[in-house]
Amino acid sequence: MPVPNPTSFHAPEASHRYVLDLVRGADRERFLGALFTPEPRRSGLLAVLAFDHELGRTRSVTREPMLARIRLAWWREAVAEAAGAGKPRAQPIVEALSETVRRHALAPESLNALIDAREEEIEGPLDVMRAGHALADLELAVLGVEDASSRQAAHAVAAAWLMGEGPERDQLVGDARALHRKVDPAALPILLPALSLGRPLGPLRRPLAYWWAARRGRY
Repeated sequence: MPVPNPTSFHAPEASHRYVLDLVRGADRERFLGALFTPEPRRSGLLAVLAFDHELGRTRSVTREPMLARIRLAWWREAVAEAAGAGKPRAQPIVEALSETVRRHALAPESLNALIDAREEEIEGPLDVMRAGHALADLELAVLGVEDASSRQAAHAVAAAWLMGEGPERDQLVGDARALHRKVDPAALPILLPALSLGRPLGPLRRPLAYWWAARRGRY
């Protein structure tokens, strides 16, 4: 198991609130999944999702490749600060991510892998498998889940999430669901969004569907 960074950092409550509101508004399904994780891992998941959201915005924020690379370089510096011993820059997502990185001993290389995947998107299509796997690995590290079946299922759901509708996405979701008896129950919060990749769920029905699936250990 990873050993937490002894030089801990506690993000301001305002930063955690900012991250929670951001993910709730921008990534509703994965936000709902994260709610089934107890604290402090829930806050860690939200910080990782907020980080992923900001990286994913790079292509829409600027169409100029050089400016996009500068933006991602800023996040590389922020990741180095998050994993360091000093105080990170005063930005809500960076502060929440810093607390998460140090508490769960996330490797900087794992966070940079997600940045690398998004950097490819600046001048070409996103490699959904690479980006999805990088995010899933970070989420699993926060949850403390290490078994192969959970990793395979999380990789499949995270990659499928980035795809449009089609047989390849359906296959990934089906592969993930076939593993439901083998996955660590602690991984369920990041697998529950697979429910939204099947038949449409209305905003009122979705929370109940997630709750019922979590109770049954299904997704």
